[in-house]
Amino acid sequence: GSGGLALLGLVPGAPLCPHGPALLFVKTNQRGEEGRRFYACSACRDRKDCHFFQWEDEKVSEASLAAREEYNRNHQPSFTHRQNVERCKDFVLLPLSKRRFCQECQQLLLPAEWEKHSAHQFLCDISTAQLKSPSQLLYPLENKKTNAQYLFADRSCQFLLDLITDLGFRRVLSVGTPRLHEMIQSKASQEEDFRVRSLLLDIDFRYSQFYTEDEFCHYNMFNHYFFGGEAARETCRKFLYQDNGERVIMVTDPPFGGLVEALASSFKKLMAMWKETEKGGHKTQEMPMFWIFPYFFESRILEFFPSFSMMDYQVDYDNHALYKHGKTGRRQSPVRIFTNLTPSMIVLPVEEGYRFCAVCQRYVSSGNQHCEICNSCTSKDGRRWKHCVLCKKCVKPSWFHCNNCNCCALQNHTCDKTDAGCFVCGKAGHKRSTCPSLS
Repeated sequence: GSGGLALLGLVPGAPLCPHGPALLFVKTNQRGEEGRRFYACSACRDRKDCHFFQWEDEKVSEASLAAREEYNRNHQPSFTHRQNVERCKDFVLLPLSKRRFCQECQQLLLPAEWEKHSAHQFLCDISTAQLKSPSQLLYPLENKKTNAQYLFADRSCQFLLDLITDLGFRRVLSVGTPRLHEMIQSKASQEEDFRVRSLLLDIDFRYSQFYTEDEFCHYNMFNHYFFGGEAARETCRKFLYQDNGERVIMVTDPPFGGLVEALASSFKKLMAMWKETEKGGHKTQEMPMFWIFPYFFESRILEFFPSFSMMDYQVDYDNHALYKHGKTGRRQSPVRIFTNLTPSMIVLPVEEGYRFCAVCQRYVSSGNQHCEICNSCTSKDGRRWKHCVLCKKCVKPSWFHCNNCNCCALQNHTCDKTDAGCFVCGKAGHKRSTCPSLS
């Protein structure tokens, strides 16, 4: 087509930006020929969020390198994780009337700091319950390409935790899932017989105010970078070690605008870390995993993880207007669970309309009818799909076979394949990653 951008990945000795090692990219033209290679921020795809850029073959002067190091230092958090843990201990000892949280700085305040924040908006009388629910105290960071903190609704969070415990897992590596981590931590502190433990890996350093170094690691899932260095990496490695047969599962909910290949690379490194901790017998196994992502990324995920399959369960979010379970048509949540566990093990709630297909040996949504020709429950989006004899596969109910394109498409689509438009909505003028249907 019109060419594009290709990710070459993380290379040794890559320059650093405030988000860790940069990734190497290359632009390609319409003929697929590669242009000049360059480094860009791994976490921010918009230069407004992180302006780092460097050509691969660029000779950077000593003065520029020194200025960059200074810039990176200045863009790190004002407190270390350990300092934040100590501050939280002091904060908890304060009487309720002296517990304040600055909404502008997103920071717990000690009395000596009130004066400095006097012009800011703040919350008073922060309770212990609020400290145990930081995802509700903090403002969600909703830049969908960088942070995208669309937080699980209680329904989805409770379902995931029930599923994890029913499957016998006792340790959860929560990669970018702060609300699941929060629910596990809360239950562990309230219920004596609750045995599940969680370690949160997240790029949002604000959580270091509420969790110890054994409960949270500042982590960039786009370049597998632990901001806390070898000590944080060792914390993760120790957590993955299955002591006394405690089974581990990784649950991740990345930003939907993120690069799938960069995420897959990091997840494979976390899986390799898990494999290193295994004592014989499991060297050929994959670390169990739930990757939560929109269904239209299925082919991309399977490209990197062929053992994965997609479940029909619709994951919904508290702070996303479109991603809600139970709505109809395009208003349904497109977010699903991809897993390397055997599909028949994933029991979906019958009371929410899911049923077990004996032929496919998995739970499917009520609208996902089994196609006798495909011999599969083929729907991806919760609606009943129809079989096209000419395409030899099932397609969306709103699609019709186009003789010009020799495939099924929306009725009002443009037949010119060079301008096929967005993969999500079919309209021209934008790509899938910036589709307004996802915002």
